[in-house]
Amino acid sequence: MTATDTSYWRWDKILTADQAEALAAQLKKKGKKLITVNGSFDILHAGHLAFLGEAKAQGDVLFVGVNSDRSVREGKGEGRPVIPEQERAALLAALIYVDFVMIVDASYNEVQNVLIRTVKPHVHVNGEEYGEPEKWIEWPVMRAMAAAGYVVKRRPGLATSDIIEKIRS
Repeated sequence: MTATDTSYWRWDKILTADQAEALAAQLKKKGKKLITVNGSFDILHAGHLAFLGEAKAQGDVLFVGVNSDRSVREGKGEGRPVIPEQERAALLAALIYVDFVMIVDASYNEVQNVLIRTVKPHVHVNGEEYGEPEKWIEWPVMRAMAAAGYVVKRRPGLATSDIIEKIRS
């Protein structure tokens, strides 16, 4: 027996890229509006819940791309992530707002492009700290996939880095 009992995890909601691509195509054929978001989602908190809830409200099916452990280390530095990728994916999959999760093992600034190319969403969602959609690094891929952008306002004090700093103090 492992230290963590994973028998209750929603493995059916955690997809490989091939599974996500095939499922997204089927859902689009059924007329579903697909939404994507991506991030590290390290130390899940209320800011993430608000973000994911607002993202889900933009369509029918929400696909969440989770940065792999390697990708998080590349983007956030040593000591991150705090929570391993499989556990972060399982936490997200357990949320009512999240329909599907895909762990993306790509460079930190390429994760969102891999997710968008895989799912081909109608809308991709990002936080306001990244500016307007036309300024996002994923904008060229979004345009190529005909995806609109939606911006979620940031909740003050509810960033993972803020929480980690508070714990350290």
